[in-house]
Amino acid sequence: MIPYRDENETQRTAFVTYALVGLNVLVWFLVQGAGSPTTLVSSVCDYGLIPGELTGTLRAGSPLLPCGIGPGRQPEHLVTSMFLHGSWMHLIGNMWFLWIFGNNVEDSMGRGRFVVFYLLTGLVAAFAQVVTNPGSSVPMVGASGAISGVMGGYLVLYPRVRVFALLPLGFLMTSIALPAWVMLVYWLGLQLVSGLLSAGGEGGGVAFAAHVGGFVAGVVLVKLFARSEYVAAHRAHHWQPARRWR
Repeated sequence: MIPYRDENETQRTAFVTYALVGLNVLVWFLVQGAGSPTTLVSSVCDYGLIPGELTGTLRAGSPLLPCGIGPGRQPEHLVTSMFLHGSWMHLIGNMWFLWIFGNNVEDSMGRGRFVVFYLLTGLVAAFAQVVTNPGSSVPMVGASGAISGVMGGYLVLYPRVRVFALLPLGFLMTSIALPAWVMLVYWLGLQLVSGLLSAGGEGGGVAFAAHVGGFVAGVVLVKLFARSEYVAAHRAHHWQPARRWR
């Protein structure tokens, strides 16, 4: 199931959402070599978040493949890891969901608040991973935690807005309309499956903990960041989606 648009019109151009998408893509090409194996591994090791490095459980010189532990805890990697990805599909999937759902959450908050909200939910997601497995030597990369926060915020503000998605039926594709909450639960389910499939590795299930952490942070924090009229509309169950396509 591939979402391709919602019926929720924004009042302002979502410059921050577009800038975040552009920045992630730019990092993918300029820092990660568009997935070139050597450059990709180097970028993940140099700028990804390694829980054991942050907690001090792993020391400099500790055996670690493919990465080595540097001096210090590298707290800046909490942020840099949010703009790295592990593959083309990882990047495209994350940016696709951010493109579709980020604009409305940005619209509810304004640009400055949305930047803080995005980074804060990403940090909560990262800490959720660290707490789950503080001694892990597996680098964490990806915008999924922050985007999970965006999805959680969208769920709170626009649970009944229709989201249109393509559903493959054999060799055919059909378009279906679903309430936003179904699509957002579907997103969380994808993260659960991803975590379960990785359960054989050292960080088994940890990525799922990060996604859940970001999602819960988005649900909890969105009302603190959203403008009062959006929160009031949600509380009164009056929110009416726009009828005109973007």
